[in-house]
Amino acid sequence: MQLTHLDHNGQVNMVSVEDKSSTKRYAIAEGKILVKPDVLALLKEGAPKGNVIATAKIAGIMGAKKTSELIPLCHNLNLDKVSVDVEEITDGLHVTSYASCEGKTGVEMEALTAVSIALLTIYDMLKAADKSMTIEYVRLTEKDGGKSGKYVREK
Repeated sequence: MQLTHLDHNGQVNMVSVEDKSSTKRYAIAEGKILVKPDVLALLKEGAPKGNVIATAKIAGIMGAKKTSELIPLCHNLNLDKVSVDVEEITDGLHVTSYASCEGKTGVEMEALTAVSIALLTIYDMLKAADKSMTIEYVRLTEKDGGKSGKYVREK
């Protein structure tokens, strides 16, 4: 599989999608951040920097929209939808994102970026209370569309 190609001057270019057909595409990604129990309590009481979960959701959506500016050679996509969900789990917070578009290339990077930025935002907003937080398992869980078709991560 050709990931990039060199032009006649030996320069690296992004992968060409000009001959690909536009299809409906979506991707779902997830990740989690492990925090101390007292930090979970702080979320319920209200963190000093504000509403952590609402801010993380907004940051994740904004991050997805900026993916092509953050990742070299990543195509700029006209996203139809991006959503970010944050739920409390026993040892921290679980973040899930969904991204979709009609296009010639997939939205996996946008979904992964949304999760990553949301998790980093949570870390930033809570770092005064817990510098030992750990971000884990940022990964693609499902995608569909395009030539490669559907992928679902096995649990």
